Order: sequence, then structure tokens, then C-alpha cells
Amino acid sequence: MRPAATLPAWRTPRWISGSIRNKLLAMALLPLLVVLPLLVGALVVWGNAAYDRLLITKVRSDLAVARGYFEQVLSEVGSGTQGVAASHALYRALAHHDRPGMQGLLARERTRLGFDFINLYQPDGRLITADWLTAQTAPATAVPLRKAAVISTVAGTGQASLARLEASELLALAPHLAERLNIPLIATRGAAPTTRSIEDRALVMLSTTPVYGPDGDIQALLRGGVLLNQNLPLIDHINRIVYPDGSLPFDSNGTATLFMDDVRITTNVRLFQDQRAIGTRVSQAVRDAVLGSGETWLDRAFVVNDWYVSAYEPLLDGRGERVGMLYVGYLEQPFRYVKYGMLALIVGIFMIVMVLAALFSVRWARSIFRPLERMNQTMQRVEDGDASARVGPVTARDEIGALASHFDQLLDVIDEKTRALQRWAGELDAKVIERTRELALSNASLQQAQQQLVKSEKLAAIGQLTASVAHEINNPIAVIQGNLDLMRETLGTQAIPVSAELQLLDQQVDRMRLIVTQLLQYARPTEYAGYVEAVDVNRALEDSLVLVAHLLAHTHIEVDRDLQATALAGINRQELQQVVINLLINAIQAMPEGGRLRLRTRNRSDLVADGRAGVLVEISDTGPGLNPKVRERLFRPFFTTKNDGNGLGLWISVGLVERYGGSIEGLNRRELGEDTTGATFRVWLLSEPVAPQEPSSGPMEGRQA
Repeated sequence: MRPAATLPAWRTPRWISGSIRNKLLAMALLPLLVVLPLLVGALVVWGNAAYDRLLITKVRSDLAVARGYFEQVLSEVGSGTQGVAASHALYRALAHHDRPGMQGLLARERTRLGFDFINLYQPDGRLITADWLTAQTAPATAVPLRKAAVISTVAGTGQASLARLEASELLALAPHLAERLNIPLIATRGAAPTTRSIEDRALVMLSTTPVYGPDGDIQALLRGGVLLNQNLPLIDHINRIVYPDGSLPFDSNGTATLFMDDVRITTNVRLFQDQRAIGTRVSQAVRDAVLGSGETWLDRAFVVNDWYVSAYEPLLDGRGERVGMLYVGYLEQPFRYVKYGMLALIVGIFMIVMVLAALFSVRWARSIFRPLERMNQTMQRVEDGDASARVGPVTARDEIGALASHFDQLLDVIDEKTRALQRWAGELDAKVIERTRELALSNASLQQAQQQLVKSEKLAAIGQLTASVAHEINNPIAVIQGNLDLMRETLGTQAIPVSAELQLLDQQVDRMRLIVTQLLQYARPTEYAGYVEAVDVNRALEDSLVLVAHLLAHTHIEVDRDLQATALAGINRQELQQVVINLLINAIQAMPEGGRLRLRTRNRSDLVADGRAGVLVEISDTGPGLNPKVRERLFRPFFTTKNDGNGLGLWISVGLVERYGGSIEGLNRRELGEDTTGATFRVWLLSEPVAPQEPSSGPMEGRQA
């Protein structure tokens, strides 16, 4: 068994589900913005269709009026012909063969009846006389009546009917009507294609009636008729009957037309201002519907040069064939404007009603969502830290207003409890801070004692080690130096060939003695410290440059001096020079291909140690700089990056500076914001003399800038 199909669940749009305002507005405006426009649209569609039906109903009734009058004229043609045929005057003229009398009678009757012609024929169809005959026109020269017409007349009742005649047939009946033939065809938009350029046929209301003698035999045939081609009085009269003055509102114009086939042979439709549209043709759509299918056309149609509400009806001849059309219609544009105006008025009324209803609905919905929004905003402000945020008074007196009031009361209670908790938390924090401070002081004292103990143990170990090393090394050094002196005295002049080697041995012995002295100097700094004085660091740098001038002379190094310090440093002059010379030599050796050596001094009021300001000495080079591995071991003893160094220069320099409360750090110049490679060594000195101190951390292990 197949499971029943389930309909997909309708999901509320996010913009509605995420806001009570949008929900209420959607509930209030949805009927107005959806239902009312649908009703307006339905009303507009229905009104448009109903209005069009009214127009079609009117033009149908207009067509009925025009058809009634047209049939009345056709009937009058038949009855008028029968009346003349039955007149005593015609009977007497026939009995006396009074042709002039008959001719005068026919002329008078034609004028009275409004016919275009009345002809009298013999029973066999030969013309006896007509009002248009002259003395020069013999009846024998006239074209006789067609045999078919004679037979139909004898058999018929003499009623009039429409007939479509060729030009020769009409001229045989009434040669004087020739000027109303040959209508030029005018090209018309939408008409069926044709190769003809002139319409030379005739559409005639025609009636043929027998004239009886005393014995009831047919003595003659009387034929009368009205030519519809360019029959302006007839079509204007039909138009006046269908559309009398004032019958059409809004300045619309009514028109009537008679067609032979699809050609307008008489009409009051204007082609131009004073020219009628005779010779124009109906559209192919109308032709196919009316002449092709025999339908009655009731719709709007483009007539010559404008749109008309139109009605077309086929015209049948005596044999039932469709030979033309009867048309009535009126200009659509005024009614269209009125229709659009009425629809616009209806839409406008609905729009006004909809806008007013929407304003009322929105105002009503606002009384609901405004307090809710204010409560939501208040909650958001409280979450953001504004504990004083409140909804405040609201105009609503319903459940929402009560909820807003209770919400403010709840916030007041929460605020009061929060302040109490904060007060208790503050008191607790103060107690914790006080206890933490006490613990920190105790811990700091303990750490300081531990550091001092470690430092003392390190210094004691280093002192013992260096004293032992110095004692063990000094004895061999003394033996070597004594034997060297003995060798010189013993060999005398024979030692001259090896004097260079002996001198080299002397230098290495002195070097070994210097290393031992430096070890002892760091292990027992107070024993080797010089006297402290106020030293001009600028002068000390200049003197140091003189001492390394022999090294600078063999390089392509430029020296930049930027000596702006005015404060005096508290340190031993010789020891400061020893430190500076060591740093200068390192900088020179870092630039074997040449570069720029920069010396800078500055007063530093921000260098405060125990309330004393300081002096900064910077020695910078443009060498490769300090990589991380070098910086990590930079100030450790016996660490060197040179093949001929002993690794004690920076270690001893740090010990010398720290004796007097200073420090040394090594940095890369890019770390100082400079756009160049190289290293900078900063020497921090106090500006007031102090007594020499023990080194701060033994052999400077792990000291970083």
C-alpha cells in the first residue's frame, strides 16, 4: 500500500516570524493590500466587460433601427411602384397610346416618390417609355428588359428587392445615373487584397410590377427603383433617424454606411474633413465574418481612420445572395475616455478607502507592538549594561500595558538585588585584594631572598673556581715566562733568529695572564673596581675612537657622531673606556667590507633607578645583525662567533657596567624601527656616582635585551 502524499508545510517568511511588528502589520495590511486590490481588479474587469456589453447592446439596437428604416424604404419602393401601376391615369394613357402623357406621368411620379427611375415596358420586355427619354431617343434604341426579370415579375408579387447590377444593366434602366457609377477604390488598411481600382457596379432597390388591363391581362410592366451608389440623402436620413442630435453623449459621432460587397458606396464617415470615405473598403476580418459567413458583426472596429463601436449586417438580394452590408456605429474614443475615467474613479475611491483603512490599521497595530518593542529595547539596554533602562509609562490600558508596568517593577527588583550583590562583591574583592597583597609581599620577600641566596652561591662557586684556576694557571705561566727569560739570557745573540717566535710566546703568556686577571676581576669585583667619578660619556667615546683608530684606518667604515648627552655618568673612566672599546671592536669586526658606525648619547630622564636619572650610550653598526641563536647566548662567558676570540669581552663588559647600577642590551636595528640591517648595543648608566656592586646574576646567563 502506497503511503498517502503529504502536502509541504508552509513556512512563515523570516521577515514576518522575526518581528511582532511585522506580524501585526502583515495581519492588518494583508487584507488591505491583497484582498482589496483583488476586489478592485475584479471590479475593474467586470466593469470594463459590462461597459463594453452596454456599448455593444446600444449599437445592436442602432442597427435594428437602421435595418427597420432600410426595409421601410425598400417596402416604399415596392408599394410606390405598385401604386403607379394601378393608377387610372396610366391605364388611360396606355389605352390611348399617349406616350407623352405616359412620360409626363412617370416623371411626376418619380419626383413624388423619390425614385431614381421609373420605366414602362411591354410584357415581352421591350421599353415603351421612361421619364429620361428625349425626342432624340427612340424607344426602340433602348435595351430591353431581361427575360429573367420579366418571368420573375409575372410570377411574383411586385415587392422590391436589392439587386447588384452591372454598369450596362443600370445604364439600360437609367442612363442619367452614369455619373454615380465608377467609384474609385481607395486603399484601406486591413482590407482584403484586390486588383480592381474602380467599382463600376450598382446596388439598386428595384421593384417590377405588372400593369393589368380591364380583362385582367398584363398590358405592360412598370419598373421603379432607387440607386444606392453615392445616395447621400438616403444615408444621411438613416443616420439622422439612428443618431438624432443629442442622442450620443460625450460628443461622440454616429455614422451609417451602405456597402456593395466590401466597398463603401455611400456613407457619412469622413475620410478627410469634408470628403466622405466613399470608395474605401471594410477590413478583411469583417468581410469574412459578414459576407463570408453571413454573421452580424458586433464589436469595435477600425473604420477608415479611427475606432468605432460598430455593427455590420449582410444585405441580401432577391435570390438570397449576400450583395452588401448595412453598417451603423459611433466613435469609441469619447466612451473609452469615460470608461477609463469611471474605472480610474472607482480605483481612486478604493485606493482612498484602502489608504485610510491601512492608516487606521497601522495606528491600531502600533498600539500593540509599540509597548512590546519598548520592552524589547529595554531588555536589550539592560543586557548591554544600562541597569537604569525602563519601559516607562505606556498609553495602552490593556494586558500589554499591565505587562509593561510589571516588567518595570521586575527590573527595579533586579536592580536593587544587583546593587546589593555588587556591594557584597566589592567588599569581598577588597578583602581578597588585601590578602593577595599580603601574600604577594611575602612571596616577593621570599623570592628576593632565594635570588640573593642563589647569587651568593653562584658567586662563591665562581670565586672558588676562578681562584683555583688562577692559581693552577699562574704557576705554569710563571714557569714559562721564567724559562723564556732564561732562554734569552743564555742564548744571547743566538736568540735573534727566533726572536719573533719568542715574542709570540710572550704575547700568548700575557694573554693567558689577562684572561686569568679578568676571571678574578669578575669573581671578586670589589677587589678590582676602580674609583668612581662623574664621567663625561661624550669625551669617553671620543677617547675610545682614538684608541681604535688603527683598526678604522684599514677599513671603509664611516663614523657618525650624535653626542647630545649633557648629564655625567657615575662610573670608573678606565672601565667605561674598556667597555666602549670592546663594543667598538665588535662593531668594526661586524663590518669587514665597510659600513657606517654610529655613536649616540642621550640624557634619559625615564631611566630611573632608586630615583636617579640616567645616560644612554648607543653603538650601532650596519653589519648582518644578531640572529636569535646569537642573541640567546650573547652575554655568556666563553661564547664567541670569531675564530680568534675568547668569548669574555661582552661578559666582562656586562659585569663592569652592572657594578655601577647600569646594564647592557643588544638589539637589531630593525627592532628599533630603523630601515637598515645591523646591531645596536645600548649601555644604560646612572648619572650619579654609586659604590661598586656585586654582579646581578653571576655570569649574565640568559640575559636578553
